[in-house]
Amino acid sequence: MTIDIISAVPGLMESPLNHSIVQRAKDKSLVEINVINLRDYSLNKYGQIDDTPYGGGAGMVLMVEPLYNCITDLQKDKEYDQIIYLTPDGKTYDQSTANYLSMQSNILLICGHYKGIDERIREHFVTMELSIGDYVLSGGELAAAIVVDSIVRLIPGVLNDAESALNDSFQDNLLAPPEYTRPADFKGWKVPEILLSGHEEKIKEWRMDQSLKRTKERRPDMLKD
Repeated sequence: MTIDIISAVPGLMESPLNHSIVQRAKDKSLVEINVINLRDYSLNKYGQIDDTPYGGGAGMVLMVEPLYNCITDLQKDKEYDQIIYLTPDGKTYDQSTANYLSMQSNILLICGHYKGIDERIREHFVTMELSIGDYVLSGGELAAAIVVDSIVRLIPGVLNDAESALNDSFQDNLLAPPEYTRPADFKGWKVPEILLSGHEEKIKEWRMDQSLKRTKERRPDMLKD
């Protein structure tokens, strides 16, 4: 799988993409991640990639031409399954979307900055628009890092335990149950006896009951259907 990311501030991507599970996936050659500096496609020697919006108002907008030149240059070498723009007014990102994207071969993420990007890029190139929540960030880089991490961990072979990702919260429209590890008794705080019983079926039933209980208490909206 290849993930390309267009960014006006590529340095923001360095740590999230070069540690932990994402780095492991790259080391195993299960994913290739490229961060493209939009300023490499600037219109002048000053690295200009933004301008004031037509119609007035505060803030700056990423210009159409650098983005156009960057995207078309990338498309010379590969065909993208999805070209995704990270934006507060996009579809709220969820686990089902992560599952879908993890099965694609090539995706392109466009990080907005300032007041966003020229609308013509959205109209002519973008195939999917995603939001990680109802709030505004300074740019799309942190949102892109979240999307990448959630996708990469689903790629077969990335996690040591093949079932780890499948048992995460939201995979079955339920929150994950409580988890415990050693010691079984810490300062009188004890692990539920059922988890020490070794009875796999009863443990499975307990975990399902706990998932349902936690979902009803914390996210009843997930059970509305």
